[in-house]
Amino acid sequence: MKKITFLLLFIISYTGFAQLTTSPTPAVATGPVTLYFDAAGTPLESYTGTIYAHMGVTVDDEQWQYVIGDWGQNDVQPALTPVSGTVYQLEITPDLYSYFGVPTSSTISQICVVFRAETGSPQSSDLFAAIGSFQVNLSAPENESTTILTSGGSLSIAANNTGGSANYALLSNGGVIDTQNNISSYTYVHANITENQNYELTVTQGSNVITRTFSVIVNPNTVTEAMPVGVRDGITYSDVDNTTATLVLNAPGKDFVYVAGSFNNWQPGTAHAMKKDGDTGKFWLELTGLTPEEKYTYQYWVIDETPVAGSPVMVKTADPFSTLVLSPYDDPWIDASTYPDMPVYPEGQSFEVSVLETAQVPYNWQVTDFEKPAKEDLIIYELLIRDFNSEKTWNSLTDQIDYFKNLNINAIEIMPVMEFEGNISWGYNTAFHMALDKAYGTADSMKNFIDVCHENGIAVILDIALNHVYGRSPLARMWMDDPDGDGFGNPSTENPYCNVTATHSYSVGSDLNHQSELTQYYVERSVEYWMTEFNIDGYRWDLTKGFTQNCGPGDDGCTNAYQADRVAILKQYADIQWAIDPDFYVIFEHLGGIQEEKEWADYRVDEGKGIMLWGKFTDPYNQNSMGYAENSNFNSMDFENKTFQEPRLVGFAESHDEERLMFKNLAYGNSDGGYDVTDEATALNRMGAVGAVLFTIPGPKMFWQFGELGYDYSINHCENGTIENGCRTNPKPIPSEIGYTTDANRTALYNTWAKLIEIRLNNPVFHTKTFTIASGSLTPRIDIWNESLGTGELSSVIVLANFDVTAQTVETLFPSTDEWYNLMDNTTISGTTTTVTLQPGEFRIFGNQPAALSTPQANSQKLALYPNPANNEFMVNTATQKVEVYNITGQLVKTYNAAPANTPFNVNDISKGMYLVKITDSNNAVNTTKLVRE
Repeated sequence: MKKITFLLLFIISYTGFAQLTTSPTPAVATGPVTLYFDAAGTPLESYTGTIYAHMGVTVDDEQWQYVIGDWGQNDVQPALTPVSGTVYQLEITPDLYSYFGVPTSSTISQICVVFRAETGSPQSSDLFAAIGSFQVNLSAPENESTTILTSGGSLSIAANNTGGSANYALLSNGGVIDTQNNISSYTYVHANITENQNYELTVTQGSNVITRTFSVIVNPNTVTEAMPVGVRDGITYSDVDNTTATLVLNAPGKDFVYVAGSFNNWQPGTAHAMKKDGDTGKFWLELTGLTPEEKYTYQYWVIDETPVAGSPVMVKTADPFSTLVLSPYDDPWIDASTYPDMPVYPEGQSFEVSVLETAQVPYNWQVTDFEKPAKEDLIIYELLIRDFNSEKTWNSLTDQIDYFKNLNINAIEIMPVMEFEGNISWGYNTAFHMALDKAYGTADSMKNFIDVCHENGIAVILDIALNHVYGRSPLARMWMDDPDGDGFGNPSTENPYCNVTATHSYSVGSDLNHQSELTQYYVERSVEYWMTEFNIDGYRWDLTKGFTQNCGPGDDGCTNAYQADRVAILKQYADIQWAIDPDFYVIFEHLGGIQEEKEWADYRVDEGKGIMLWGKFTDPYNQNSMGYAENSNFNSMDFENKTFQEPRLVGFAESHDEERLMFKNLAYGNSDGGYDVTDEATALNRMGAVGAVLFTIPGPKMFWQFGELGYDYSINHCENGTIENGCRTNPKPIPSEIGYTTDANRTALYNTWAKLIEIRLNNPVFHTKTFTIASGSLTPRIDIWNESLGTGELSSVIVLANFDVTAQTVETLFPSTDEWYNLMDNTTISGTTTTVTLQPGEFRIFGNQPAALSTPQANSQKLALYPNPANNEFMVNTATQKVEVYNITGQLVKTYNAAPANTPFNVNDISKGMYLVKITDSNNAVNTTKLVRE
């Protein structure tokens, strides 16, 4: 069974029955059954290895019950025996009840099976074998089919059954329209049909009941009428009437569209047939009489009476411009604590549905004048909500704001949160780009997180995947090739949004055609929505290499070469963002040729803009951290080496896509004598030097979550503890649950990186274009100077590090003989010192003046927490209203009530490690300080 099949109870692919037969026919549940599988015409046709059966049964009308084992369990799931050619067999004995472990009081009506290769792929589609002597064959129309009729047309219905006579009852739209008893062959003609019909044909033989369903959609003779002024694709709410909303769907090539929803009991008639706006391809409908603040669900039923071969006549789809969608596949597994009061998915429907609500209460923003950090000064923390903490919600991120604040970062970049397929994902399999995925919480909880970030000087950047859409997207489903009729497929030749075949070599999902005006409109609306509705500060554009129409699958040479259409469309998208917010961060994950990147980096840079580019330096930084000189040169972290006019290179040593530095340190690190990089404490110490030669380089920087704690689980870590390429996007262990936040070496690294970032952001010397990088010999050197700064200011910085596995003596080359300062502690060193000896993994940051650090709050000068480190207790030298102790990831572990000055606070019951203590004093002033529990 495919991973989502057990949710698709309403979808049965009868085209697969010819591939699966039984002996005897029909099979019965109380005796042995032999399954015969003919692989001809399936993905397994040319497969020569062992074929396994992933099997369950339909019990009491519920498919895929009592499944044998888990997908891929070759020692549990049965293997087929070759018969001849492409035919295989599987014997089930002594009977189905015993074989599957089904209680005899239940009724088995089907065997459900997916045949698969030894490794899981290739595989067949979902196949079903009927069980029982009583079977019903609906010969006209097909089961689960939709017939299109003109108003007044007729539908002929024919069925027959085995096992003797039976009673037939035909229902339409919930009412009985025909009954025929004691027959084995049924015919009926429903004449003069003027409204849409949902039929159920119920056949009863003794205690056995089988139901077949089908429907009729009546062509409403669509009215052609111009759309009202001011409405846009999706939902347009009235500014003057909160009982009215207008729906617009752009569906070129389609004949007519109905809107089905909770407002018409999901049985749309002519009153909910959409009008057509001339020849524009747009359908629209004004809904009236809506109740303000009531959440309605709806869906489009899109009809193409003469589709291209393989395409469906009708597609049921949510609105592509939905801002909230309900999913029958994902929503049942979202906890109410994550998304309180989630609207209920409408019973009896299929595929995603949209949510409509007039008179919505807007979020009350607390920060409306946030000043973004300069592009050149960004220190970006890349984050995946799913793996950041155990709660995996926006609210839990908000609760941990002190973790980010104390790390001193000034921007957070969040991996995609637009509605994606499944609830456990990196988010790049996006289906609805304007809808927030509910797996992380509500829209208001996201807005609150952004608000709190802005209160604390932290910008929020969203990762957005607009190169493609995934299979549930209306952009893919409304024009698709769907030969098996399951409602999903690949883009057809009629698709105005998606390419039939990807036009670049890095394709995922259904590739979007960015030369299509419809695609451009969709992208621009998506971009606008998050900027205006959520006050975000920037986008990281995923896979920008795919935004060309000039190449093909596997053509790396073309894809990586300069493509003018790609350059132009991405500039156009940048202009859209800057028209909304002139200071918006536009970041491309291109990792491509210098010609394109330079053109983007320099685009409108004289206006203070310019597109930022991801700069991957994982390999050279990892070579340094492991202790190998080969390929350790990271000089190109200097934007001038890329010929950019301004610092627009977002340099990083780790991202979500790269192997973790610490993993390779521990697996492959160099050694000499008693010094061994594969020792955990040693490797963690060296990561401090990585931060020193990363964060001090002028220009925007980024790091991946928990690099500050030396995260050492492989990117390909599986949940069972193995390491496999297929586990790349699987959930990873969370630091607070595996002891990282109480490990002294890891919290020391956190403190080191926090101090480095503080030095970088609080000293104008780093806001400069004058610097040099000399690397490649394991003793890198960075020289930074800012000639605009005056006498007595920190205007010159030298960064030295030793990534060798032996001590190294390096030249200081101080440009003056005046006193210099070690900026990590502002201790002094004579300017006449010509060399310093650095131990393995050691670094120095020298400046011609002391470093300016953050200014503490006025009353924090008087406040003191002691003793620190603490063994059994600590005290605060002032009266307190409340004292809260958080672990290093910001999770609350202990609270103390109001107390006089110098009251002992017992900490015997918390683990050893570093903590953050939030102190609210008697004047309501709040201070946060670190505490080490010994």
